[in-house]
Amino acid sequence: MKDISTSEDDSNLLVMVIDTNPFEWEHPSAPLKLNEALQHILAFMNAHLAGRHDNKLAVIASHVGVSKFLYPTPNEPIPGGKVPTKKDANAYQSFKVVNEAVLEGIERLLRDPKPTLEENDLGSSKIAASLSLGLCYINQILKLDALGHVKPRMLVLTVSPDSSSDYIPIMNCIFSAQKANIPIDVCKIWGEDAVFLQQAAHITEGIYMRPNDPRGLLQVLMFSFLPDMFARNYLYLPGQDQVDFRAACFCHKKIVDIGFVCSVCLSIFCSFSPVCSTCRTKFAFQPLLNPARRLGAKAGASNPGSPRPSTPTTPLQ
Repeated sequence: MKDISTSEDDSNLLVMVIDTNPFEWEHPSAPLKLNEALQHILAFMNAHLAGRHDNKLAVIASHVGVSKFLYPTPNEPIPGGKVPTKKDANAYQSFKVVNEAVLEGIERLLRDPKPTLEENDLGSSKIAASLSLGLCYINQILKLDALGHVKPRMLVLTVSPDSSSDYIPIMNCIFSAQKANIPIDVCKIWGEDAVFLQQAAHITEGIYMRPNDPRGLLQVLMFSFLPDMFARNYLYLPGQDQVDFRAACFCHKKIVDIGFVCSVCLSIFCSFSPVCSTCRTKFAFQPLLNPARRLGAKAGASNPGSPRPSTPTTPLQ
């Protein structure tokens, strides 16, 4: 359905989250190295800026233990001022500013990462923190846009697996983006599907893709993620055949297939507890534990040919 709230005259704000986790990019089985992927990503950024003269861009690095802005840099005004840089007659100045800021920022992160790692979350990227930074930046830009002509969206480029400890903050970001009508696009460059980011793209009506061949990353970015919000009204965009809606339990931060949900605060737990550890609600009932055993006992009692126990048994509670 066409979104009548968008117009071809609107300015587009793209907030990109780039996963710079060196543990994943430098893996021996990685089909694409970070320096090669950056060439594709920089070309995509330049194409976005070239689409309209007033298009805006923000780039956030999701590193190990830290999340930082790569562009705009801290010494640049938020609306999009110029960072002092040397003039180059052979390069478009706006492209040169963005390329230098992104490359220098990633180089500093890789040279001196100094991550703050948790024992149960070793070597994971801070995707949730990057999403929070991106949403805060978008909110700041929208407050400066009195006419409402800026249409924001987010794009996450990731290679890291899901971090179960990030489930709650990621879901908070997803619902915040959904309320603000900010689509979250996700490109899982390689590896297994990201469960939480799949949900983010589905809930916010964004695009989720995992390229068959990561070496064609630029082609995927240009044809699937470059169209703005107005152009998407007239395109048949790739969708998800299946979405993994599994959640992570609040007690052990593990992804579960079946869990126990508190009826008061909706917290999820991997095992039953009479008291919710989140809201401290006490439950006066017991769940149906081991239903297969109960059904088996009833079936055996109703079968005339089944052997009878020598002593009476106590029903399961």
